[in-house]
Amino acid sequence: MNTLRQLLIPIAAFLCAASTQAQIPAFPLTQTGLVISRPTQPPQPFTVAGPRGVLVGTQDGQFESWILPIKLLSHLTIEANLEGYSVPIPVNPQSANIEVRPDHTTITYSHPGFTIRQIMFSPADNEAGMTTADTTPTTGPVVLFQIDANHPLDLVFRFTPEMRWMWPKRNDGIPSPEWVPTKPQNTGEGFYMLHMDYPDIAGAITIPTATPGILAPYQERPQVHPLELRVHYDPKRDGTGVDAKYFPLLMAVGTTPQTTTAIALRQDLDRLNAAIPNAYKAQADHYTKLITETTTIETPDKSLNEAFNWGVVSIEQLKAHEFVSNQDALVAGYYASGDSARPGFGWFFGRDALYTLYAVNGFGDFALTRSELEFLIARQRPEGKIMHEFSQTASDPTVAWKSFPYMYAAADATPLFLMAVRDYYRASNDLAFLQKNREAIEKAWAFETDPAHDTDHDGIYDNSQGTGWVESWPATSGSHGMPHQEVYLALLDQQASQAYAALETVLGDKDKAANATTRAAKIHSTIESEYYDPEKGCYAFSHNPDGTQDKASTVYPSIAYWDTDSSLAHPAACLSQWASPTIATDWGLRDVATTEPFYDGLSYHQGSVWPLFTGWGSLAEYRANQPLAGEQMLMQNVDLTWAQDPGAVTELLSGDWFVPFGRSTSHQLWSSAMVITPTLRGLFGISLDAATNTITVNPHLPANWTNARVSNLHLGNRTLILNFYRERDRLRATIADEDAKTENLHLRSDYEGTKTLSTVEISIPLPAIELSIPAPALPSPGSRPSQIKVLSTEYGTRSLTVRFAGQPNTNAELAIRRNQAVYEKIKSVTPGDHPNEQARIISLNPDLPDPTKRANEPTALDLHFPQGQGWQTLEVTLTW
Repeated sequence: MNTLRQLLIPIAAFLCAASTQAQIPAFPLTQTGLVISRPTQPPQPFTVAGPRGVLVGTQDGQFESWILPIKLLSHLTIEANLEGYSVPIPVNPQSANIEVRPDHTTITYSHPGFTIRQIMFSPADNEAGMTTADTTPTTGPVVLFQIDANHPLDLVFRFTPEMRWMWPKRNDGIPSPEWVPTKPQNTGEGFYMLHMDYPDIAGAITIPTATPGILAPYQERPQVHPLELRVHYDPKRDGTGVDAKYFPLLMAVGTTPQTTTAIALRQDLDRLNAAIPNAYKAQADHYTKLITETTTIETPDKSLNEAFNWGVVSIEQLKAHEFVSNQDALVAGYYASGDSARPGFGWFFGRDALYTLYAVNGFGDFALTRSELEFLIARQRPEGKIMHEFSQTASDPTVAWKSFPYMYAAADATPLFLMAVRDYYRASNDLAFLQKNREAIEKAWAFETDPAHDTDHDGIYDNSQGTGWVESWPATSGSHGMPHQEVYLALLDQQASQAYAALETVLGDKDKAANATTRAAKIHSTIESEYYDPEKGCYAFSHNPDGTQDKASTVYPSIAYWDTDSSLAHPAACLSQWASPTIATDWGLRDVATTEPFYDGLSYHQGSVWPLFTGWGSLAEYRANQPLAGEQMLMQNVDLTWAQDPGAVTELLSGDWFVPFGRSTSHQLWSSAMVITPTLRGLFGISLDAATNTITVNPHLPANWTNARVSNLHLGNRTLILNFYRERDRLRATIADEDAKTENLHLRSDYEGTKTLSTVEISIPLPAIELSIPAPALPSPGSRPSQIKVLSTEYGTRSLTVRFAGQPNTNAELAIRRNQAVYEKIKSVTPGDHPNEQARIISLNPDLPDPTKRANEPTALDLHFPQGQGWQTLEVTLTW
């Protein structure tokens, strides 16, 4: 006993030494650049994410805090007691405004007696929060409370202590809180130390100058009281307005014997408190550099420009530090975990990241691509299969992750890996990466082409090695339940074969390249014979071992257009189907058509809307020369940037009404990527070949744009500016380095009639007539689809035929742009002769209102859809 007392005395003396924790003088926050500022919508989520910590909550300011991979606390709420005001004031219902910037998010609470700003950020790498004995981070996100009042104010911060490892690592139970004093005077100041059943994990939480709430003595009957941090604000001491001091919420965890002591945790809190101003400056500088150095677009559409930048930021925020391997990789997304230990899809997914890398390569963060590919290669199965899913606690020695059915559950990550590696090489010309990882590339190819993974011997990698896309599927007519071989997986196998051929060509093995090219061509032919459905004019969902098809109409054949050199042989009916009201809503694409008997807009795989699918469809429409449909789909994803979690795009929405699923991961990795990829590769039609310093552009700029620019376009180690501007009936494109150098650059287009003006300047012919579709905003929450759909466009020698779908007895107006260099009249506008068409053209102004104006001034085309049941179609032909 005496020995124990002798040990405790120096510890107590240390803990009660003068604390370095204090309120922080106000420091400047970013006030320029990208921002979303609007009134709060309390049920809606927000996310503040970084590689070492995450805050997920709702816009009334409540949140849970993760110091990855541990959930430290949840349900944080605030109560205020204003001097001279006789009732306690719940602060969270006073939330008035949310301001989201790349480097921080602020929720402002507004009451007649005070204003409180809750400023949150998650540092990328805070050395002050790292112990010297371990590389495991001990601190993560930062929350600053700035209080502004004319009278003293007492605040009570209540929260639930969690101390829960992210799924699936086992947790010890309920934390036991202890208040550890940090002042030699009897002020009550200190921090909560959260003990667990075992000494290998502990947490610490405080606000400088805080005192504890109820701490029931041991003698009291067991009962639960919320943990409270009580803070006194005095305007004379703490300041007012923008100069008011920050009260930081300090949070730390320890996961090793060296980091779980009271002394270690106190040191971590002190270091964090002292480091916050510099940590924020580093955070602000990081995001300034990110936006300055990655690709940006400048178009007449401000929302598109900003959504593109938010996509880059959203992806950056989903980098996470794997705490055992110390590798950084992309997680699929975040959402509040509630009473679980699963914050949305906050762990590492192979295919989610691989789809996203096309966006990352597009905006030029090659270091992030390398980091992600190396993360996947490190977890490649010995026979070559690429992982599907890896929890943030999967590396923990106590977790038998490979005994779970998740790590290699999906078959598609392996072909996507080959495709993504090739895409990275095309953008970066990083031959050293290919040479270094050649074994991993060839193992992935060997796995995909193993005859054992083609159980019906048709030459296509099938679903015997895991799910292709769907994880559930009904047993209906033409279906055997879960698919044997999805068209989705078959099309990826074809594109992976093309990718591998290109990689082996670069690596110098002509025989392997030739064999892969032959395989790709054979798969293409087999897809046409096994999947094409002449009756529907599109492709079946899957192919059964008995040779029959599951003919369900789905979005999945659109993946044929994902890589530049891939397409369908019979695309017309598919493209029209994806743009039609059976697949298309006003907020994106369903995966299954409403005409299928098993369609369910509330299901995960049989009818819900995924921005991912919308991105696939948009890129397919653009690449198959259906730009009006492609633009409609792209802009739906763009608008979702502002619809729920500000700055991020959600995971999935109802197929029937405009509302995200209750379990939709609101900050979803590949959803945000599906703003970037269709913009760069579809709308602008950019394809990179850094090995030859060549950029191919096949653009589809909207008819109402006169010019556009893509800046910081990365081609190998060069950073370029790509300009487009209209010149009567042609579109001129130019390329140059940021410093105007053009040596060894080559700009080209696949469009017939393109004129090469120099190696860095081309002139692309424009159609004589172009239509500009209306750009309605997303519908009101709870609305059903009602907006006009552009089903197809087809140019003849001197004609343009467009098919539309619209609601009965509604009107739509489209602008007409005439690009001819001479003043030609539109000679006629006629509806088609389909039996169900009763729509009429209300008016057309074929002549320019003022002959002094340019010939490309737009005129108007007004459509009227007639009375009837359900969606009405209209086919219009313009001749000149």
